Amino acid sequence: MTDLPSPEFFDLQQAVAGRYSLEREIGRGGMGIVFLARDVALDRLVAIKLLPPTLAAVPTMREQFIREARTSAKLSHPHIVPIYAVEEIGDLVFFVMALVDGQTLTQRIRSKGGFSLQEAVRILREVAWALVHAHAQGVVHRDVKPDNILLEEGSGRALVTDFGIAQVMGSAVDQGSSDVIGTPEFMSPEQALGESVDERSDIYSLGIVAFLSLSGQLPFDAATPAELVTKQIQTTAPKLTSVAPGTPRKLSRLVELCLRKEPDERIQTCEAVGEALSAALETRGQLPVAVRLFVQQTKTRSERRLIYPIIGFWLGAPILVTATAAAGSRLAWGYSVSSWRYRSSLRAAAPVVYWQQASIRMTW
Repeated sequence: MTDLPSPEFFDLQQAVAGRYSLEREIGRGGMGIVFLARDVALDRLVAIKLLPPTLAAVPTMREQFIREARTSAKLSHPHIVPIYAVEEIGDLVFFVMALVDGQTLTQRIRSKGGFSLQEAVRILREVAWALVHAHAQGVVHRDVKPDNILLEEGSGRALVTDFGIAQVMGSAVDQGSSDVIGTPEFMSPEQALGESVDERSDIYSLGIVAFLSLSGQLPFDAATPAELVTKQIQTTAPKLTSVAPGTPRKLSRLVELCLRKEPDERIQTCEAVGEALSAALETRGQLPVAVRLFVQQTKTRSERRLIYPIIGFWLGAPILVTATAAAGSRLAWGYSVSSWRYRSSLRAAAPVVYWQQASIRMTW
């Protein structure tokens, strides 16, 4: 039996009749209800996000939502979901935005697991670029998390959504509420304490998104939201390399700096974060995670001599290999590697390397 549309569906459809044709509800949360709709005049699909009626009934929050949403609508960037219109009709307050064909970062992680190092860094860099643009316009997101990062089908492009809404939700703190509004798993310490926030709060949240994307797990876990908030305030995040040993040291250090408890001790701008991520992608001599782990685990010099020629082949470097008969089953290898630059065209074909007493074989 098909579920009947919600009361909000009928109320909104009646309010926008002739302009938008609602098709179905596609999402619901504490910050709004999202409907798939068709723009009648332009004959295109859009998403309409309705402010929860309980919040729309509070005049101060309603006014601030409209003000912040209109500010966010001015943002124009390839990695930000554009807002087409911000409206209030009767008791309803909503905005119309582009419909992205794809899935959220959360859905991607749940359905397919973690990312390759290259892909994770690319996504994080695109999110950082989006935040650079927003911060330049005076807009702080306040709720950077995987649910608010969309990955476009086909291109894989990352787009950040829900600018402005978290600012409104956070206004409850300014009004003297004892509740802290936000997402505990991704909330900065200053936001958890109900203090004023700036772009460095978004940097902290981006650091947690980075930790999750690169390791497959969150830095903090707890049984209740209150415990999570306490950990965000008091507990130092574990080093990324402790849960994802193959992570490059510079990248782990970057995440560590994003997750400093004191805003003044963090990286100060998303532009600096983006530049550091770009450098991570372009680092010379950076071995793929699988190969780097194997090298770390081979303790003796003779073991390493056996795998160097294969690493050079994987990196696309010219290699001269000669085999000389030796006593028993041992082989002596000569090699010359002129370049250690990693070829991005091979990143999807990372080999699993095995070594045995008398031979080396590779599985692709």
